[in-house]
Amino acid sequence: MIDIVREFQVSLPPWIDDELADVPAVVPGRADRMRLVHRLADRNWREGNGGPFAALVAERDTGRVVSVGVNVVLASGVSSAHAEVLALGLAQRATGGWDLGGQGVPAHELVVNWRPCVQCYGATLWSGVRRLVVAGEGPELEDITTFDEGPLGADWAEQFEARGIEVVGDVLRDEALAVFRAYREAVDADGVDVYNARGGAE
Repeated sequence: MIDIVREFQVSLPPWIDDELADVPAVVPGRADRMRLVHRLADRNWREGNGGPFAALVAERDTGRVVSVGVNVVLASGVSSAHAEVLALGLAQRATGGWDLGGQGVPAHELVVNWRPCVQCYGATLWSGVRRLVVAGEGPELEDITTFDEGPLGADWAEQFEARGIEVVGDVLRDEALAVFRAYREAVDADGVDVYNARGGAE
C-alpha cells in the first residue's frame, strides 16, 4: 500500500485573538472593515505567517463580521493557504454550508486588501458572496511586493458583476500600499521570504 499523507490543516495564527479583542461583532462602516483588514495584513507578515494579505467576510447588509483570514502559506507550508481562502472557508463553516449566498442565508461580502490573485479569484467566484470589496487593483501590488499574482484578465470585475457579485474598489487604497511598502522594505533587507516570486521561471 502506498503511504500517503491523507489530510492537511490550515488555521488562523493565535495572535488573531489579540487583534480582534476590541472589535465589535458588527462593524457597519465599509472603511472600518477595510481598516481592520489592513491591520491584520500588516501584522501577518511581521509575525512571519505569510504575505501582507488579509480578508474578512461580513454580512453585507448589517456589517456583522463572520470570519477573518490571513495568508498562512509560510506558517502552514501550503501554497493555497491565502487570506481569502481562509476567510471564505471559515465563513462557510460558520454558516453551515458552501454557499454564502444561498437561500435563507444573509448576503455576504468579502473584504480584501487588494484585488484577488488568480487562485482567490476562483475561490471568491464559487463562494456565493454577493459583494467583493477591495482596497485597489493594478500593478502596484506586484511592483511593490514582487509577488506574482497570476494572469488575471482585464475584465475580472465585469466577470464578477455578470455573476451577481458587486465589486467595490478603492477603499483605503493608500493604506494598502503603505502596508505593501513596509513589507518591501523587509524583503529588500532579506527579512522575509517571498514564496512565489519566480514569475514563471523554473
